[in-house]
This record gives sequence, C-alpha cells and structure tokens, in this order.
Amino acid sequence: MTIFRSGARRAASVLALTTALALTATACGDDGSGAAGDKGTEGSGKGKITFWDNNGGVRTDVWKEIIADFEKANPDIDVEYVGVASTEVQSKYDTAIQGGGLPDVGGVGAAMLAGIAAQNALEPLDERIAVSTLNGKLNDAMLESVKAAGGQGKAFTVPTSASNGVLYYRTDLFEAAGLEEPDTWAKFYDAADKLTDKGKNRFGYTIRGGAGSIAQALDAMYGQSGIKDFWAGDKTTVDAPENVAALEKYAALFKKNTPAADVNNDFTKMVAQFDSGEIGMLNHNLGSYTDHVKALGTEKFRGIPQPVGDDGKRVQVSNPVDGLGLFKTSKNKAAAWKFIEFAASHASNSKWNESAGAIPSNVDAAKDPWLAKAEPTKLAADALFSGDTTIVQLPYYLPDWNAISKADNEPEFQKVLLGKATAKEFLTKLAEQLNEAQAEWKAQTK
Repeated sequence: MTIFRSGARRAASVLALTTALALTATACGDDGSGAAGDKGTEGSGKGKITFWDNNGGVRTDVWKEIIADFEKANPDIDVEYVGVASTEVQSKYDTAIQGGGLPDVGGVGAAMLAGIAAQNALEPLDERIAVSTLNGKLNDAMLESVKAAGGQGKAFTVPTSASNGVLYYRTDLFEAAGLEEPDTWAKFYDAADKLTDKGKNRFGYTIRGGAGSIAQALDAMYGQSGIKDFWAGDKTTVDAPENVAALEKYAALFKKNTPAADVNNDFTKMVAQFDSGEIGMLNHNLGSYTDHVKALGTEKFRGIPQPVGDDGKRVQVSNPVDGLGLFKTSKNKAAAWKFIEFAASHASNSKWNESAGAIPSNVDAAKDPWLAKAEPTKLAADALFSGDTTIVQLPYYLPDWNAISKADNEPEFQKVLLGKATAKEFLTKLAEQLNEAQAEWKAQTK
C-alpha cells in the first residue's frame, strides 16, 4: 500500500509552496486573476465586503450580531456573511484560490494556514496590527502561534481564539459510582472501566473515530507518554515506543468501554451522546461547553484540563488558534481591515468567545467576568498560561499537515480501532509521511 494516497495532491502543495516563495523572492506578479497575480487594492474604505465564516452554522448567530454592531458603527460598510461548514472550508478556499472568488475576509484556522499562505493568498498583517488599536492587545502566545503556523514568520491572520482540549465528565455518574475526578490518566482508565455496563448501554467513554480523530489521538498519546517535542531533529516522535504503547492502551477502549458506533464519531455525534446518554467521559475542546450547559446544566458535568501523567506533569498537543485573514485579492482592503480590527476588539472578541466558550485573544476580553463563570474555559486558560503545562507544538506550518492529519490518516486510525492494523503500523506510516513532508518543507524554504 502506498503511503501517500494522492500524489497529485502532494505535488500541488509543493508546487504552491515553490511558486509562493519564488513570488516572494522576486516581488513579481501581474494583474490577472488568481491569488498570486491579483494583488487587490486598498479601496475607499467604504462599500461592500464579503466575510466567510469557517464554522458556519455553528457560530452564525454570534457573527451576525458582531456584523450588525460593526455596520451600526460603520454605516458606510456593508458586510455580506457567508457561512461555510468547517468540514468544507479548506476545499472551498483552495478552489477559490485557483479559480477566483475569494472573500475579502475569512476565518482561517492554524491547521490550514500554511497551505493557504503558501499559495500567496493572504496579506501579511504585521504592519497593520502595529499601527492599529490591536497593537499590544493581542495575546502574545496566540500571535506567535499563528506566525509559526503560517510557516513564514508572519502574521497571516489576526488571532481570535484558542480552544484547548478538555476532558468533560459526568459528575453525577462519578458520584454515584464513588469515583474520584479523572485528573490523572490512571483515574481516567479506571473510571472508563467502572462506568461501563454494556447490558444497560452505559459506557465510560466515547472515542472519536471519525472526522477530527487524529488530533485527539495525538493528544492522548503525548499526554500519557510525556514526550515534550513533536520533532527530535528532523524526525518526528509520533512513532516513539512510548507513544506506540500509549496509543495501544487508548485504542483498546474502543468497544470495551465505548459504543461500537464510535468508529464513525465526529465531534457532533460525541457531544450528542455525552449530553443525552449514559456516557461517563468525553474528550473535546472548549467549543462544546455551551452545548453541555444547555443539555445538562452546570451541576451534572465538569470540564477539566487533560489528565496529568504519573509524574504529575501535564503534556498536551497544541490546539489550532483560530483567526481572521485578509485576502490579497480584496478590492477593499481598508474596509476589510476595519472589520477585522472591530471583530478582534475587546467587546466583539469577548462576545464571540463567550458564545463559543473559547479563550479570547484580546487581553482585555480575557479579563471579562464571564470567563470566571465558564469553569472549563478558565481552567484551560490557567493551564495554558500558568507554565505548568507543556504544549507539544503540532506542525501546522507544513502545507501538507491538514491532508496528512485528516484525509490520509483518519481512515487508517479507524483500522486501528477495528483491529485491522496495529498502533505501531499506523504510527510508523504516519511518521514516514511527516518526515517526508518536513524534509520537503525544509528543502523549499532554504
């Protein structure tokens, strides 16, 4: 079996990176269509702009509130909202880059940032930030994260939020079973076993086997192994023996302590199961906190940072920082930037993150009272910035990262769950892909 499922996809990403670097080096271009050729214009700062929400349908309502606030404050600017599902946004951007039709502003998560930036589609925002009201108001760690994720050391997005991994657990079920909070991996596995009663359709855990499974599996692996770096030189650590052992233990939960249907679980199915059924624990990010509150109130569950290891240390993989990008083809960059600046301001950033249950990028928004009331968000923020948590930085800067971690390997992880492949076989192939992508990236960026 070939490691890379699509040679054309890999070739396209390498070509895009080579082209983008050549364009940067020679400062050339023309006035034709496409991201590389059309440099756009500043425009009048008035008129219509288009905004693509990269999580359309989930955060549509809060974005429409922010847009209404913006249009009230800027009556000469009209914002057209386009909601794009998170599962479709990468392909929609890629299609628009090649064929035209990019928005003025778009939500771009760190996981897809390098691939879009490599195609010369995004405007670097460092200079705009420096002379704006956002200067000094953006969380330094998030700003550095998007600069690293873009692969060129530039801020291709203004960060808006971070959403760390959270272990949600049903306090009512834990109390009934006389179990302690699952704040260590040992307690986590013990609870997963003791809360399972297949005869009553009760399970200790729900595992993510479908879309988005790889990042969650990596989080569980590194959290247990305690390995603190994704790379050892130019080779990835994903296939280290400690990680293999950790994945074997984690994958063994499937069907033993989880429903069999979990093999196809995406986050919406996991959240629905946890909120409506007899599931003891769920790993997800802060984005589902408000869903749990609506379904369970605040008395029947808690959301805590990922468990610590036997040494009392917590290791987590990085979660993509979300942000807003300004596309180079925009014919009204001045108005588009006004919208980005407004959306990342104290009031708007606080409103969005309170709705999403995420960690604000605006340092003033991070001090607002709602954060203290949203316990999982507060605990996640404390863990993230306390210095007591080691963050393993995933290689979002690789143009191929999104494809490798999704299309190429989500089906392969399902084989591990179903017993059709071993954890070692899976991680060996994943490591080969990552090492090759890293070598190609380094060769192209010398």
